[in-house]
Amino acid sequence: MHKIREILRQKWCQGRRHRQIARSLGISTGMVGKIIVRARTEGLEWSDIEGLDEVELERRLYPSTGEKRREPPDCARLDLELRKKGVTLQLLHVEYLERQPDGYRYTQFCEYYRRWKKKRAVVMRQVHRAGEKLFVDYSGDGPEFVDPRTGEVIRCELFVAVLGASNYTYAEATLTQRSPDWIASNSRTLEFLGGVPEIVVPDQLLSAVSKTGRYEPQVQRTYREWSRHYGRRSSPRAPTSRATRRRSKPGCWSSSAGSWPGCATTPSFRSTSSTSGSANSSTSSTPGR
Repeated sequence: MHKIREILRQKWCQGRRHRQIARSLGISTGMVGKIIVRARTEGLEWSDIEGLDEVELERRLYPSTGEKRREPPDCARLDLELRKKGVTLQLLHVEYLERQPDGYRYTQFCEYYRRWKKKRAVVMRQVHRAGEKLFVDYSGDGPEFVDPRTGEVIRCELFVAVLGASNYTYAEATLTQRSPDWIASNSRTLEFLGGVPEIVVPDQLLSAVSKTGRYEPQVQRTYREWSRHYGRRSSPRAPTSRATRRRSKPGCWSSSAGSWPGCATTPSFRSTSSTSGSANSSTSSTPGR
């Protein structure tokens, strides 16, 4: 369409034939005829369009019919909503039509979402339902704190729990990864969340499993009793490389940096635990909520 001006100039100013114009511009004779007929239908002359740019000329030649452009669905929002229990594409389409009465019908709506979904990265993609899974583990590099009485720098362990669907995160520091600290950290996580997920997914550390394995790891007895107490089950994740674990978890952290990306940390040190003998500190964050 950027050749409209040149077509009209050659026709009206130079008086050339349609075939000559088409040959000089490398377009079809029919296209030349359509543009000239269109300009005459709109009552345009060379003096009317001489001072117009290409955009304005095209607007004058093809005035808008007033048809509203369909607003496409927000596929990122649809993807988040579909993680909730009871939410379907049909329900989301009804809500979409309430906002956009002239929007896409159901078949096109679903096709639009599926095309968007196919373009997403498929590496380690996991879909989580709200309240279904809680991922728990210790970070690779633990933080350090200074004993105020002796000035000694003490390395501690960083326990992190992340809800799969929302990335809602709880973290606290303990002196060890031994079973008492592990069980206490899991219990405090549920107290902080104010509820219990359907499945707790720990990594295959010694405090969580008594026998590691890719397909049927054996849950450690104390941890199994803890899960039974809350009426839920523990399902250890398959053993993978550290880099894969970091990518596959819903939340990521970097204890060496002293903070979590996108998280506000507010440490509050508590008294020493009588059962584990560890000084605990807790942090919480709400990325992606």
